[in-house]
Amino acid sequence: MPLSPDDLFARLAELGIETRTIEHPPLFTVEDSQALRGDIEGGHTKNLFLKDKKGNLFLVVVEEDARVDLKSLHGPLGAASRLSFGSAELLEEVLGVKPGAVTAFGPVNDADGRVTVVLDAVLLQHEVINCHPLVNTATTAIARDDLVRFLRATGHEPVILEVPRREEAGPQD
Repeated sequence: MPLSPDDLFARLAELGIETRTIEHPPLFTVEDSQALRGDIEGGHTKNLFLKDKKGNLFLVVVEEDARVDLKSLHGPLGAASRLSFGSAELLEEVLGVKPGAVTAFGPVNDADGRVTVVLDAVLLQHEVINCHPLVNTATTAIARDDLVRFLRATGHEPVILEVPRREEAGPQD
């Protein structure tokens, strides 16, 4: 059984990690989050659950407005092929969350260590990172260093890299 948010908070408390959680209506997209979350300080995340052709899994955590270049991300990750999104069923099987609730806290449910966690270096410039606590009806603020410590405690040494971005389309001449 995947952990509940209360189980997650208990695990964080066991590690001596302080968090602050704000409940809100369900958020399914970055746009929902920006419109409904209010003024929550810190970096807000967008989470991509990806796989390569060999079945290697990646949880890529970036700033909410990052335009990730999926066509080139496989290179710096050492993936076997270009990356595609993992299915909702695989997401639930591995991270114990539903689409819309993908979160940097999800690896707590990946006891088999199937997913590689990738934290974007740009996101980590924020001292506080905001993530869903396994559900999309709340946002939990955690110190950047505590998030890394939490991931390590779950057996997931995060890969920290500057995730490639898509170029913005320039004006047409």
